[in-house]
Amino acid sequence: MHVDVVIIGAGASGLFCAAACAARGRTVVVLDHGAKAARKVLASGGGRANVTNTDVAATDYVCANPHFVKSALARLTPDALRARLHGAGVATVVEAGGKVFCRDGAPAMARFLLRQAEEAGARLRLGATVTGARREAGGFIVETGTGPIACASLVLALGGKSWPGLGATGFGYALAARLGLAVTPLRPGLTPLLAGPGDLPLCRDMAGVSLPVAVGGPCALSGDMLFTHQGLSGPVILDASLFWREGQALAIDLLPGRDIAAILAGTGKQEVKNALARHLPRRLATALCARLGLAGPVAGLAAEPRRELAATLRAFPFTPAAAAGYAKAEVTCGGVDTAAISSKTMEATAVPGLFVIGELLDVTGRLGGFNLHWAFASGRAAAERA
Repeated sequence: MHVDVVIIGAGASGLFCAAACAARGRTVVVLDHGAKAARKVLASGGGRANVTNTDVAATDYVCANPHFVKSALARLTPDALRARLHGAGVATVVEAGGKVFCRDGAPAMARFLLRQAEEAGARLRLGATVTGARREAGGFIVETGTGPIACASLVLALGGKSWPGLGATGFGYALAARLGLAVTPLRPGLTPLLAGPGDLPLCRDMAGVSLPVAVGGPCALSGDMLFTHQGLSGPVILDASLFWREGQALAIDLLPGRDIAAILAGTGKQEVKNALARHLPRRLATALCARLGLAGPVAGLAAEPRRELAATLRAFPFTPAAAAGYAKAEVTCGGVDTAAISSKTMEATAVPGLFVIGELLDVTGRLGGFNLHWAFASGRAAAERA
């Protein structure tokens, strides 16, 4: 069998790329080992598909080359993507933080991707076992359980290692390496951070408590934080996991934008824990006072305990023991090294005809629709050339 383009991976990037390639008149086959396409899309956004964000920029992505994503993002803006969805009957809603969701949920987005690819003429082979791929004169040979497929262009859209319960594996990285591409170190991203022995009792006692914070240290982020039985989670912690490395400490501002001295000055007769409970969840206020050995009215606080309290509130120290694993991660950090990939076409500069898109690349977006948008933008960029 010979086709113009073989795309390995029937996820968001692969299906979007397939539709655009086939619309150019290319013969396209999409291979996926799973029995169902767009599995991560169906699970994304809590089943609602956070497809993009109203404000997408290069600074929303972590990549060894911070400029790599600019070209693809410029050619598929959030407005252009939404217009395409709306034109196909897929309604969207915008929520806090510019997050754009499918109004009718993730199944509507999965149906859109499949319909667009199939109506353009791409052929899907689900449940297909890919055992390898190699370069041949003028193209590639993809080995499958039902025989080889020859193609002029090969697109790797296999995704990362996150969500193994949905069938994710590391095969895409191994295949890229066999084809001569370098792969940067991998780690789970957009994942909770686990507490060490010193912080674990507090986290367990506070499990279920959430509050808005600002996180400093290896990053500068703001958003909601959630205490869990194992450590910290919530949107701001998931984003922080993209930047955190083993051994680094986070400095968490528990009252961002608030004048702590003024808060304490206006509550002289109140118990310290009660004064703090006006601005923090009561359980957390009580626990912090116990941790610092503070009791009695605010007016009775000596200068040093007052400074220690203010410092703790402004930069609560938390040194994670580890990031939660791939089973709880939404993305994989690291991937195919972008130094060897064209930012305009996603083609490997040293392997003509080989393209890498989506999460398989060393490109990771923040929480909020940025990763699905990258899947679409990189898939479209490759389709212009593949």
